[in-house]
Amino acid sequence: MATNLAVDDRLIDEARSIGHHKTKKEAVTAALDEYIRWRKQLRILDHFGTVDFDAKYDYKKTRRLDRIAADRK
Repeated sequence: MATNLAVDDRLIDEARSIGHHKTKKEAVTAALDEYIRWRKQLRILDHFGTVDFDAKYDYKKTRRLDRIAADRK
């Protein structure tokens, strides 16, 4: 999809330089991809404090049991 945007050339040039991108399109695509991933990661903060935590849970014991079960197969 062709899109015309008025983007500050100084920003594009700096992004191309820092990211070692050959084209403006490459720089903008990388920037958008990074922005989207970052925003998705921020959503995890919405769940902070909402997950029940069991202090007695022993994840190492669970791993050992999983390994034992896998070895028996």
